[in-house]
Amino acid sequence: MKKTSLITCAFVLLTTACTTPTAPLNTKAPRYPYIGLEKTAPEPTDFNFATNRRNISLELPEEAQEELPLFDHAIEYCKAAQSFWEKGDMDGALSSLDEAYGLILKVDTGNDPLLLQQKEDLRFTISRRILEIYTSRTTTTSFTRNAIPITINQQVQREIDIFTKKDRRFFAESLKRSGQYRPMMVKKLQEAGLPVELSWLPLVESGFKVKALSSARALGLWQFVPSTGYMYGLKRTTFVDERLDPEKSTDAAIAYLDRLHKLFGDWSTVLAAYNCGEGRVLKIIRRQNLNYLDNFWDLYSRLPSETARYVPKFIATIHIVNNLEKYGFHTVTPNTPPTFDTVTVKKQVKLADVAKAIGAPYATLKRLNPELRYGILPKESYSLRVPVGKSKATLTAMSSLRVSLPPQRAFVYHKVRPGDTLSTLAKRYGTSVKAISRANGLSNRHVIVAGKKIKIPQRGYTTKGYYANTAIPNAKRPTRHVVRKGESLWLIARKYGTTPTALKETNRLSSNTLTVGQVIKLPSPASPKARRAKKSVYYVKRGDNPFTIATKHNISVARLLDLNNLTSGSTIYPGQRLYID
Repeated sequence: MKKTSLITCAFVLLTTACTTPTAPLNTKAPRYPYIGLEKTAPEPTDFNFATNRRNISLELPEEAQEELPLFDHAIEYCKAAQSFWEKGDMDGALSSLDEAYGLILKVDTGNDPLLLQQKEDLRFTISRRILEIYTSRTTTTSFTRNAIPITINQQVQREIDIFTKKDRRFFAESLKRSGQYRPMMVKKLQEAGLPVELSWLPLVESGFKVKALSSARALGLWQFVPSTGYMYGLKRTTFVDERLDPEKSTDAAIAYLDRLHKLFGDWSTVLAAYNCGEGRVLKIIRRQNLNYLDNFWDLYSRLPSETARYVPKFIATIHIVNNLEKYGFHTVTPNTPPTFDTVTVKKQVKLADVAKAIGAPYATLKRLNPELRYGILPKESYSLRVPVGKSKATLTAMSSLRVSLPPQRAFVYHKVRPGDTLSTLAKRYGTSVKAISRANGLSNRHVIVAGKKIKIPQRGYTTKGYYANTAIPNAKRPTRHVVRKGESLWLIARKYGTTPTALKETNRLSSNTLTVGQVIKLPSPASPKARRAKKSVYYVKRGDNPFTIATKHNISVARLLDLNNLTSGSTIYPGQRLYID
């Protein structure tokens, strides 16, 4: 029989089997085709084909097997696949197609364009058939996708040992915190048709700490970085960061996981992509020798070390929570989910003022609304969570509450100069190496590069060459200032006890950009007595320090020191009167 006739037979054989009956749901999954072959990705796998490959015997004479060209061998495997399929043997059918695909890839078409086209057509047809069989038996009658496979191998066992021994306390505390959020997560996952086991992913991501922050600036229960959070609808403004909202971040995580699943089809690979990014996983997949591959464990050795541990950690978590008594965690009592009412408000007020007005603990309101970055409600419409029964009181109180100023900036930017180090910058700005490192995601030993801009937590600075926190006394105050290299409106305003806005208005500036040598007019200040008359008074309590006081009143430390003619080295004492914005 000619090659073209054989290939035509194979096409007929494969395409006539495209309408597949509902397959048994307890069969195990094969490899899935390389994602570049089809736009529609396969459904999830729960089978490691690499360790379960079947030995297919076609019962051909040994001489014939040696003489048959690769095309003929591949077609015989296709016939065997159809036979297995008709008998309901899913693994046999998929294993045969797997062998056929590998043989087709080995065919040398030379310079024969017709043979090349036939090779590609057959390769595509086989991959399509694999997808059809695979998809038909990985969806239940209710269209709920299969649960995540639990494979206890050496890597997973190592993570089980760590969680139950070295990190036992972390696991127990995370398990306890999970009770606050998992009921909500499970409900949302069920509604989306995703495995409910994914509700345990935050244990690996954040330990179920709603304000967990990673060195990569990933934040919240589901650890979204700002860019990915934005892609999935999580807002980040001056007032709110929705990565901290348990419900909204869960919705975003479900949307992201669902998209990854449609792309990769294998839940373990999906989790790897969730951790290190889909782009990195796709690069690894594209480097494979074959155009399709097995699941996560075939990628394991090629993944970043953190991700290579990430999936085993998650599987270990699922195994442990399914066997709590075996590992001694059955005595841990999960926290109960919070109960609350939701009211829609539209006024920029302090959360602390709301708490006081409705007679609720401030800590309770903060816990119910963790996405509020500085404890100030935005002026736009906002859904505020309040204790049950406090809705009416909240709406009544809003009209009488004083409008709050927007939050003060928590840091300034510094352009690194030759000779700068984290230590010298920390001393210059009156902060710490740890604080600067944390703000920029650096290690304490990190070398900073001249010319780069880094964030400096705003806590005041007094070192020679930089301006003190205290404004220049009025008697000595000049009316103009010549801009020097490295100065900004913010630095000049701090030096003269005014604000960047006042400087811009006085000089009719349209932007914050200044040039060296530019002459800036300084606004006339009000007397200290007049300025202080507009401020609130706070009496220092035992245990207070400038940072805790400034944080409590949503102003910067520098502003607090400036209002009270203090420096970063000044001592405050219980009973001392301080002025607050």
